[in-house]
Amino acid sequence: MSIQSCDPRPRVGITAVASLLPEDALSSDDLQREVSRRSGLALPARLLTQATGIVSRRVAGPGVYASTLAAGAARRVLDSAGLSPLDVDLLVFASASRDLVEPATAHIVQAELGSRAHAVDVTNACNSFVNGIDLARSAVLAGRARRALVVTGETPSRAVRMDPADFAEFRSGFAGYTFGDAGAAVLLEEVERGGILDVDSETHSEHWEVGGIPGGGSRHPRGDAYTYFQGDGHELRGVFEKVGTAVIDRTLHRTGMDWDGFAKVLVHQVTVPYLERFAELTGVPAGKLVVTVPELGNVASASIGVQLERVFPGLAAGERVLFVGLGGGISIMTMVWEKA
Repeated sequence: MSIQSCDPRPRVGITAVASLLPEDALSSDDLQREVSRRSGLALPARLLTQATGIVSRRVAGPGVYASTLAAGAARRVLDSAGLSPLDVDLLVFASASRDLVEPATAHIVQAELGSRAHAVDVTNACNSFVNGIDLARSAVLAGRARRALVVTGETPSRAVRMDPADFAEFRSGFAGYTFGDAGAAVLLEEVERGGILDVDSETHSEHWEVGGIPGGGSRHPRGDAYTYFQGDGHELRGVFEKVGTAVIDRTLHRTGMDWDGFAKVLVHQVTVPYLERFAELTGVPAGKLVVTVPELGNVASASIGVQLERVFPGLAAGERVLFVGLGGGISIMTMVWEKA
């Protein structure tokens, strides 16, 4: 079923996508052995692999930063579109990770690229990249930009506590052991047909304390202990299960679409059990999903960008994709995109 619109404004679409994975891979079994060695904890064999379904992840090596992954993905997306950095007039770095508290990492990416665009950061946990796409689209629709480059560089593996003092600390930081690193980038510009057709979101900010990395802000400006991910993964999952399907149901109802109308459904992936639970709760057919979490882990906001690059070449004009972003805070976001 088509999504009808009488809006005279131009359509804005994603015209190119790229991702970048660090070269170094780390298996969950090797990660667990290293945690046990450093902490002295006797952990059940293959605990991380069996509990998360994550077999491996990529990790950024020395000298590889959030900006490095973002700039690398940006170069790839510009090359694929036959463009130079100077062809971009808005650069959005949209990521849960960053190089520094100040200045905005977007400026570091821009300096690496040699572009001269208006440069800003957008941060909203694992929803950052989808939020960045939405904000860039708004800027193009408003006539504030002609072509926007949205990038993410995620290095959450550096927020993993490798030497927990006891089992309580291990449990508190368990979600961190799902993390992997990645970068992604998309170009947004006016298109004659298709494009981003629908956006919706829902926030439940009363749950902001469920999990996160508390260090570096005004509450905890210093202290190594605050630089590790802390939180209750089960509580976070419970919140998403309770509130996360409402915005998806609303999107399907408003657009008049069902799962058959989407070529693919790209959802932020934390663990294999959580992805399976998402499919169970929403009814999305397994064949519509692009499963990356077993090989890459939880790559935060880069998750949807990495998935999109994998399916982008095989999509025909007119095929639609549903993005489902899930982020700490808590926020849920959907975006319906049609390939031009």
